This record gives sequence, C-alpha cells and structure tokens, in this order.
Amino acid sequence: MSRLGIFLILAVASLEAATTTTWEMNTYQDFLKGRFTSISLDRDGKLMLAPKLETVFSSGQPVIWSVAQAPDGSLYAGTGHRGRVYKIDPSGKNTLVWSSDQPEIFAVAVDPAGILYAATSPDGKVYRIENGKASEFFAPKAKYIWSLAFAKDGSLFVGAGEPGNIYRVDKSGQGEVYYETGQSHITALAFDAQGNALAGTEPNGILYRISARDKAFVLYDANLPEIRSIVAMPDGTVYASALGGSVARSATQQNLGAAAPISVTVTAPPTSITVSDTDTQSGPEIKPRAAAGQAVQAGQPVSAVATTLVEIPGVDKSAVYKINPDSTVETLWSSKDENVYSMVVEPDGGIFFSTDAQGRVYKLQQDRQAKLLVETEEGEATRLIDSPNGLLAATGDMGKLFRLAGSEGSQGAYESPVHDSGTVARWGRMSWRGPSGKAVFYTRSGNSLRPDKTWSDWEQLSGAPNSLVRSPNARYIQWRAELSGTGATVENVSIAYLPQNNPPTVRSINVTTQAPGATSAKPAGSSAAYSITVTDTGESSSPAGTPTQALSRGPNSQIQITWQADDPDGDRLVYALYFRGEDETQWKMLRANMAENTLLLDGDILADGRYYFRVVASDRPSNAPNVAREDQLVSSPVLIDNTPPVVTLSAPRRTDTHLEVDADAVDSTSPLRRCEYSVDAGPWVPVEAADGVTDSPREQFHIVIDKLRAGEHLLVVRVYDTANNAGLAKVVVR
Repeated sequence: MSRLGIFLILAVASLEAATTTTWEMNTYQDFLKGRFTSISLDRDGKLMLAPKLETVFSSGQPVIWSVAQAPDGSLYAGTGHRGRVYKIDPSGKNTLVWSSDQPEIFAVAVDPAGILYAATSPDGKVYRIENGKASEFFAPKAKYIWSLAFAKDGSLFVGAGEPGNIYRVDKSGQGEVYYETGQSHITALAFDAQGNALAGTEPNGILYRISARDKAFVLYDANLPEIRSIVAMPDGTVYASALGGSVARSATQQNLGAAAPISVTVTAPPTSITVSDTDTQSGPEIKPRAAAGQAVQAGQPVSAVATTLVEIPGVDKSAVYKINPDSTVETLWSSKDENVYSMVVEPDGGIFFSTDAQGRVYKLQQDRQAKLLVETEEGEATRLIDSPNGLLAATGDMGKLFRLAGSEGSQGAYESPVHDSGTVARWGRMSWRGPSGKAVFYTRSGNSLRPDKTWSDWEQLSGAPNSLVRSPNARYIQWRAELSGTGATVENVSIAYLPQNNPPTVRSINVTTQAPGATSAKPAGSSAAYSITVTDTGESSSPAGTPTQALSRGPNSQIQITWQADDPDGDRLVYALYFRGEDETQWKMLRANMAENTLLLDGDILADGRYYFRVVASDRPSNAPNVAREDQLVSSPVLIDNTPPVVTLSAPRRTDTHLEVDADAVDSTSPLRRCEYSVDAGPWVPVEAADGVTDSPREQFHIVIDKLRAGEHLLVVRVYDTANNAGLAKVVVR
C-alpha cells in the first residue's frame, strides 16, 4: 500500500474519535456571517480596515426612502413614516423642507432648474416644492408612487402602483398615461442614452424599455418578483437589481392600510411593505407576463392572477444583472441571504450595491468578485448616491445618510458568528495570520445559542498567534478582532477545542438460538427458537413489567447474544459481556475487549435456569483513560429450559363408551403451558388444568372421553412447558 493510502486510512480513523477539533474561518463566506464595524472583507477572506464612514445627516426618522441631488450639490431626502423631506447643503447643514400629510415619501427628484418634486403615498400624488412652498403638481389617481425620473425634454415620468402605470407629465403639470404595464407596481425608472424610458416592475420582475407612448419592449424577464434599481450606461449596457425571491420581511415594513376584502403583498423601493386595497372596483386592463425579447403593444387584453408570496428558504433572494447592448443577460451576483436595494455603477464597470444585511455596501469588480466595503450597522442601506465628495448611503432602521471616504479608517472591529461545538468543550489555542501588533483578539463563551447576560465577559488573548483561549468551558464560543493602524489585516482564524466526551449508549440486547452453521437466528415462527430483546427505552410489548423470556434449543444448537450500541461523538467502542444466574450475586465474564457486537455460545454451556446478561460498552479506544466513558445494559430474565415435563397417567376408568384418565405433569424448571391428548394417533385435543389455569410447574389434568368405540385404544397425553419442551405419556385402554 502506498504512503498516501496509509495516510488516508489513518486520517479517516482519526475522525472517528472525540479528539481535539478545530473551528476554522478561512473563506469569504465564513467571515461574511459575522458583524463588521469599520471593517472590509475582500474576496480572499481577508479582513482589513474599511473606508471611513462619516455620518452626513441623521433625520431622526425611521427610514430614508429616497435621495436626489440638486445642481448646486445639495441633497434632498424623502423619509418615512412621517412624510418629511429634508435638504442637506454641501456644508452638511440640514433643514426640514416640507412635511406631508401622507406618511411616506418614496420618491424625490430635482429638475435642471433645481426645483424639487416629491411623491407621497399611500395617497399617490406628486408635489412641486419651491422656496419652501409645496403645491400639488400631479395626481394620477394611483395609490402609490414609487419612482420619479426626468426625461431629456424636461418632462417628469412617474412610476405608480395600483395601478402599475407609467405617466408622463409636462412642465405645466398635465399628465398622460405613457404605458400600462399590467403589473401592480412600477418600482424603478431610468433613461438610457437614446432617451428611452426603462421601467422595473412588480410582481413579475419585468424590465421594460419604452421607446414611445404605448410601445414597449421586454428587455429582461427576471425570475425574481421585483426589479429594484436600474442603471443605464452610455454604451447601451443596462444594470438592474432584483429582489423578492424569498420575500424577506425587514424591520421597515409597514401596513399602510386598514383591513379589507382584498389584500396584496408588494415589494417597493427601497423596502418591502404590506398594503391592503380597500377599493373593490375593477382595475385597469391587465397585460400578460411577456417573454424576454418580445415586444409588447398596448391594448392586449388578458387576465392575470395575483399570487401570495411566501418565504422559501434556500432560494435566491436577490441578484444583480447586466443586460448587454446585444440583449444578452449575465447574472453578476446573487444571494440567498441578502436583498439588494440600490446600485451605483462606475465608468469602468465597477458596481457599488447596498443590501438589507446590517446596511452593507459591497463593491463588485469586473471579475465579478464582490468585496464587502463597509457595514453601516443599520437595518438596510436603502439608497446609494454618487456625489463629488464620495459615495453616499441612505439607511433604514434609523434614517441616516453616510459618506464613504476614500481613505481607510484608523481602527475597526470584527465579531465572528457564534460557533457551536455540539457539547461543552475545553478551549485550546487560537491562531490567525496578520501583521504583528495590528490586531487584538478577544473571546467569550456560553451555553445559550445567542450571546446574552449569561455568557462570560470578553477575555483578551495575548498579542501573538497561537495564544491560549481563557474563556470558560462551554458549548458556544465567539471571537472578536480589533484592528488598528495602516495595513492591518486578519485571515485564517482558528480555535482548537476538545469537546466533552459523551458516554456511549447500549440500546438493546437480543438473545436467540440457532442451529449449527446457521448465519442468523431462526424465524420467530420456528418451534425451536425464541428471541429475547431488552432495550434501554423502558418500553415493553406487555402492558406493564418486564416478563421472563424462555429460550429453548434443539440438539447441538447455539445461543447467540447480540446487542446494539452507539456513541454520540462517533468514538470507536469495545464491549464486555457478563452473565449471572437468578440465584447468584456476582457477574461472570463471558468475553472482554470485543469489537464485535455479537457472541455465539455452545448451547450446552448453560444449564437449565434463569439468567441475566449484561453488556458494558466503553469508548476507551478513542479517549484517554481519565476521560473515557462507558454505559451498560442488563437484559430481562432469560429462561433456559432443555428438560421436558414428566407426565404420569392414572389407570384408565372405562364404562362402556365413557373413559376417564388423570394426568399428573411436573416440570423442574418452568411453568406448564399446555396439555393435549390424542386417541389412536388422531387429532390433538386440548385439555385445561383441573384448577382452571395451566400456569405452574405442577398441574393435574382430568381427561374425559365420551362415545369411545368398543375395542382396544391407544391414549397419548402431551404436556408442554414454557420453553416449548414436550413431555409425553401413553396408556392402552381395553
């Protein structure tokens, strides 16, 4: 055998033992499950200091839904759930511009002259705000307005919900239906380099390119319910993000309507909400879910059925797509855990996108490798804005506006996910890779799944890798790294631990007889074999108690004892088997240090009587003597009986056709169970004991036969004991 083969055998064998185990975090996906504070994560699984995250504006509102940039560099932010619009000037000073009587401002836009437009929901209207005064600009008679975008000619395009129409509004506020999608909601709007409108919809996740009124082309039909954001590039490339594959519910979801006969679940930028329709009137014309690359003309009447969206684990929640100028589509990124809310695309093709996982911001390079830039530690990052002073991120959970500076911060911290060792463990040493003196590590442990007040305090490790973990023994552990200084990085983190050795469990003992040379016990229906099984569950087929079982055997038969045992740690087990008689006080060893879970005994090695068998299982082959554990199980009483009852018949008493005979039966080991007689080798006829129940080692049976024919007859009496041994006697009747 080659050295490699020997090594593989030894490696597999070592995995069976409950020995030292290592929790390792090496890959991008390993670290992504933790919490980041001013820490970035590259695709190679390396932690490093993140770009500086500066708080530009804190609205005091639960969420910032929308952000628009004015020509003078000012920012306007629409918030929820009190319907306020704020202005943040280039110096960072903020002022409340307008308060709506509606709770949500899902969309804001600024025209080339710097005039602000804000859309309210659930009473969908667009307001023109100038010099601090708001006037109603356009009311499409839709329940929601999710998106606003200005065309090159200065007209305002409005994306509505219920119905899912796109409206074109001129500078005077006169509007028209530009395109009816047949979808429930228009969740995103943008314009490409040729001036075509791009519209993302819900619930069928269709991305439309609309070149003129009532003329549209399905640019892409996603397999996710909602197109959340759209970015068009000068070369004709379109980037789009979609979400809703599992309809994840975030903390900013709101129920904006009262209960009503019709309820629709929708997702809308920048988060999903649940709304109820109180209007039972018929809706607009519904159009089909069109296939990708298929032109859609207005006025095609078909029906659509609204479906309920449910949480489905294990499927993609969101994705980022690239639609090339030739209409081919590439999936650049997808996630089963996070929803993408917003995107910014650089001229070189680098993509920034934000998600609902603690308000994370990622950067996707041209090689499709995603890097976690920063975690805002808010519930979700709802909008990204590319400003001259850096990338801006608006958040929900608390409505804030952050700026990502170009340089990295001076310090940051990473908190690992909680590791479950499966049982209480003794912690060993922790190792990692990184520049010396740039990271300080801490650990804490506890016996509840989520860290709480019952967990230990954070314990600092010494500065060098391979340091001893000082946290107390427990089932769960977590580590924290604090990075500081230029070039600080951490990767390949591991903690060694020794799980508590759990004892094995002996599940059952089974005793059977089998003929010489047989490979298995005889069938239960065989007259020469009985199976005796005891388990550690305490369950029995009888209503109560553990009955004595009888074991009989034929000539030269063997007794087979088998048992079942397992170890929760997967340790290798060895067994010892003992027995003792009913009237004995000490266990006698039959065999020790057995790796097998069965033993065959000569059928004559145990004389008649009741016996107990005990199996002891030990995991000492896999553990040091001081920590090895064992378990044992004792069988129910096993009755071995090879001697048949002795049957004695009285002299027959015959009167004409009437015959009476008394039979006395005695068994030295087990109670009697059945008596029967046969006349002249005829059928067996059962007889009950004189006292009414055949249940003791000594019984008397009274046999009465009527209508006996004249002449000589042979009477044979057969009596069985509990072990199915038969004792016979005969008498000739004349």
